[in-house]
Amino acid sequence: MKLIHTLLLSSVLVITGCATTGSVDPMYPDGPLKPLGQGKIGNSEVVALEATGDLWMRIRGGFGMPDLDQDLVRDQEQWYSSRPDYIQRMTERSSKYLFHVVEELERRGMPTELALLPFIESAFNPQAVSSAKAAGMWQFMPATGTYFDLKQNAFRDDRRDVLASTRAALDYLQKLYGMFGDWHLALAAYNWGEGSVGRAIKRNEKLGLPTGYTDLQMPAETRNYVPKLQAVKNIVAHPERFNAELPVIENHPYFQAVSLPHDIDVELVARLADVSIKDFKALNPSFHKPVIFARATPQVLLPWENAKVFRRNLQAYTDGQFASWTVWTVPTTITVTEAAQRAGLSEADLRSINNIPPRMLIKAGSALMVPRDPNVKTDVPGHVADNGQISFAPEIVTVRTTVRARKRDTLVSVASRYGISVSNLADWNDLKSTASLHAGQSLVAYLPARAARAARAEASESSSHNGHNSRAERSERGNSKAAARGKSSSNSKAAPQARGGKSEPKPRGGTPAKKRK
Repeated sequence: MKLIHTLLLSSVLVITGCATTGSVDPMYPDGPLKPLGQGKIGNSEVVALEATGDLWMRIRGGFGMPDLDQDLVRDQEQWYSSRPDYIQRMTERSSKYLFHVVEELERRGMPTELALLPFIESAFNPQAVSSAKAAGMWQFMPATGTYFDLKQNAFRDDRRDVLASTRAALDYLQKLYGMFGDWHLALAAYNWGEGSVGRAIKRNEKLGLPTGYTDLQMPAETRNYVPKLQAVKNIVAHPERFNAELPVIENHPYFQAVSLPHDIDVELVARLADVSIKDFKALNPSFHKPVIFARATPQVLLPWENAKVFRRNLQAYTDGQFASWTVWTVPTTITVTEAAQRAGLSEADLRSINNIPPRMLIKAGSALMVPRDPNVKTDVPGHVADNGQISFAPEIVTVRTTVRARKRDTLVSVASRYGISVSNLADWNDLKSTASLHAGQSLVAYLPARAARAARAEASESSSHNGHNSRAERSERGNSKAAARGKSSSNSKAAPQARGGKSEPKPRGGTPAKKRK
């Protein structure tokens, strides 16, 4: 009896030991794989009590969250069940990724309802981007992605990477469950933020109110978040109740991870693996550029059957270089035109491959994608491939402007006044940099639009001031002449009459005669 008791206790310890909430490094499928049939072990670490060839049945068997029963759930059930085409597209898209997610959840001892969460977040679209800039099938914000070591650089965005984003999402969910001890609250925090949920809980605690998911005040999106997941769970659990038809998803890996020995073009990988570019990008959606840098991304995912084809063709490939592109670190801030000339590309092509917006300068230290010379044998260094970024500065549009030298001005003082170089100012005016200037001398300068307007306003004001002074001077000179003329006239009246001239005639007729009576 004691022996039986000991064996039972050991079994319990072994089973509970698998259900850990700590962070676990993901296991990536590599090498030849075989499908899991009826009665076979599903994973080397997690032993399924009843293995099956249907992944949906495996998911149903791992449900472990408490059900949420409320009107919001029924509203969401109605929404999904009234859109069978949407469910069909969404579940078919998930068939590439769902097996890997379920494997990771089972290895961590987490409930398999979480495998349905990307249906809510992105409809299992790894290229999805929200209006708030969340990206990938798990919809990581940029800052949260950085916290969970998801690289976001000029060449790739790991928030879209199937393996990396799944690892980060499950790490985050485990962290949230450890904080709140409740999966519904953990999901609310995944959507709303752990700080917001924590403050809502403290608010209810102060008021003496319950602190469960349905008791907290939260935004409408978060209020509907768990009901959406519950509705999808109910449809997966009982599709016949909702007239839903789930596509068959077999219980074995869809993809394999294959190693890359060196930098290689995306198009070449797809060709050697005999897959379309579209299918390759569906499994490797994190790549921004047409080349993969092996120092930063040593593996890519390929459909299970095509991985072996790729290895064989890669080993036999002798048709030239593997990568057509490399990275050039810009030494100084330059224009796009200058960068294109140095890279041997047209300006349009350089803008396109590096996503350079118009009216921008490329700042020093930026990592630009440029054509790789066939003679270059070295791959892009890991620190560049992992951390390369492109930075821009607004391109300053200059206007040809005429400025005037002031009293005691030199080319140095004029250049300093308008923030331009002495050598440029001298070149624009065919002068030596030591040339002397005289007040009012006109100089040509190419100034930024705002500075040009200020210079024109200054010149206009100066011209107006000079014009006013000239008019005043002219007026003053006119007044002086008039005064002189007036003085001259006055003097002529007082002067004695010239000799020989006739005096003014006296009135004739004497005294007027008296009127007759």
